[in-house]
Amino acid sequence: MILIATFYVVVSVLAYVTYAIDKQAAIKQRRRVSEKSLHLLGLLGGWPGGLFAQQRLRHKTQKTAFQVIFWLTAGTNLACLLALTLYPYDG
Repeated sequence: MILIATFYVVVSVLAYVTYAIDKQAAIKQRRRVSEKSLHLLGLLGGWPGGLFAQQRLRHKTQKTAFQVIFWLTAGTNLACLLALTLYPYDG
């Protein structure tokens, strides 16, 4: 369980940093991080960091299509986590 928690923290920090990079790119009108990349980080377990970044940086909060996919990826990740918790692989 410690390994899973550590993974979530690492991927969440990576997601937060990626959102921050995208926010700065948007402000400076530079090349942006793709939404697919942000969603992939969320799907892999970085959605808590992504959610924190959205609120703290006020980034991607008003884009409905992005929010729908964000919450679908977060839900999918949580469903997989629940399945791994309830039905652990014993080798």
